Amino acid sequence: MKADALARRSTGMQIDQLPADAGGGTVPPVTGSLVAKADSINGNANLLIEIAGFLHEGRPDAELTTMARDPRAHEDVAKQVARFAQFADDQYLDAVALFAALSTRLRTAGSDFVKVDDDTAQRFLDDVLRYGQYVAPEAR
Repeated sequence: MKADALARRSTGMQIDQLPADAGGGTVPPVTGSLVAKADSINGNANLLIEIAGFLHEGRPDAELTTMARDPRAHEDVAKQVARFAQFADDQYLDAVALFAALSTRLRTAGSDFVKVDDDTAQRFLDDVLRYGQYVAPEAR
């Protein structure tokens, strides 16, 4: 079973990784292109903020620990349940804040991408105007 799993692993698809090194030597660098679109970046930022909003709307109810309070439960149990509820609430708030922060950072990255993309396009057009030569169709 282990050999079968290793065989499947070695022939499986690798995403966002360098190719598997077959002979223990040096793997040549992978060349390729990264395609990013401002619409996609902004859409993903919006999705992250929507997730944060849904999490906030579905926040845990503070009264969930009511059944485990004294006198319904032992005092030690009530303390531990309250401690756990506080911990869970902190973790929940951290997750909401993380999604919101990631959305903000992604939106900033999208704005920076648009600026760099615009600067690149402007530089290309400036180079065409500065270094380009008009060749009449008859002279080609």
